[in-house]
Amino acid sequence: MSSTLRKHLAMALGAATLLTACAATTGAKPAGASPVEQLRQDTEAIHALGVSGVQARVIAPDGRQSVAISGTAELGTGRPVPSNGYFRMASTSKTLVATVVLQLEAEGGLSLDDTVDHWLPGVVQGKGNDGSRVTIRQLLQHTSGIADGLPGYTTPKEYYQQRHNVYGPEQLVARAMAHAPAFPPGKGWAYSNTGYVLLGMIIQKATGQPAHHEIEDRILRPLGLDQTRWMGTSPTLPQPHAQAYQLFGPGSRVDVTDQIPVDHESLSWVTTTRDESLFLRALLAGRLLPSRQLAEMKQTVPVSAEVQQLWPGGRYGLGLVKRPLSCGGTYWSHEGGDGGYITLNGVTDDGRRSAVVSMSEARGDTPEHILGQENAASSLIDHALCAEGPSTP
Repeated sequence: MSSTLRKHLAMALGAATLLTACAATTGAKPAGASPVEQLRQDTEAIHALGVSGVQARVIAPDGRQSVAISGTAELGTGRPVPSNGYFRMASTSKTLVATVVLQLEAEGGLSLDDTVDHWLPGVVQGKGNDGSRVTIRQLLQHTSGIADGLPGYTTPKEYYQQRHNVYGPEQLVARAMAHAPAFPPGKGWAYSNTGYVLLGMIIQKATGQPAHHEIEDRILRPLGLDQTRWMGTSPTLPQPHAQAYQLFGPGSRVDVTDQIPVDHESLSWVTTTRDESLFLRALLAGRLLPSRQLAEMKQTVPVSAEVQQLWPGGRYGLGLVKRPLSCGGTYWSHEGGDGGYITLNGVTDDGRRSAVVSMSEARGDTPEHILGQENAASSLIDHALCAEGPSTP
């Protein structure tokens, strides 16, 4: 969840009519629809909302994959969305960061109970912020209370002004330190990108390497995820990809593909539905973390009432979100939204069935659009993970 998306969400959730105007649209799976046909229908339903391009991938327990696309890769061209198209990973990369932190804990390189001051003395201070009271676990779980200080745009003018701005992690943390914490450490829940900026800084302090190098060495190369790349300060994406659009209001749909992610150290990842699926499957199957650390990752707390509107029944672990399934049980995920790309994902508890849907337009202008898009994508994930039997090749 990017700073930009959160600004739109905060504006939308401030509407007095939110709860009545934006009822959940998650529906039951139509009787008789095969998993493949259901995936096509759900992808088309997202496009029908006005989302320019959609790509989705489901991997069944037997490893067979189903892919569906809808819409266009570029408005006015009719060019189809590439089924293997790159998109900005955005906040899903928080799960990559959390995995590295837990690997370091397993190796004895750090403790989840270490304070921020232990690794970054004097960095978290001022306005009531106190790094001696905030732990790594609280950063991972968004229970630190630290403000979300990342800048973002809510108008086309702001996008064109800010799209190539580059910030260092110290600058981003300093922005957050200009604000009082939302609550004392451990006494609430509030999504904080700043917390993950600090985790990236801690990884570098603990290993001597930037966090993106550790992610590449510890996760991407061992799993063969060659379609996941750190782009640094590049404002472009590899080919193929769909153009990304942001709907700012009626008649104001802007191509926002060209931009540098604000937190380029942590959020400047691009990936594909294939790689995102394989990463989540490997993580939940226990291939990246020892059982104790994976169990720690899955210890959850309730999210805020605001975010419950996006994730009904959702709970947050250490870089992972736990959500209920309509067919019973739960699944694990971490969505991401940045630069027009919004991606939802899910994997069953055993890591055997996964689904990823990436949308190349953020309809962030009204509460109805924000929650309608979120609910339609959540329905796709729910239907895919509740499907019975293997999908067809």
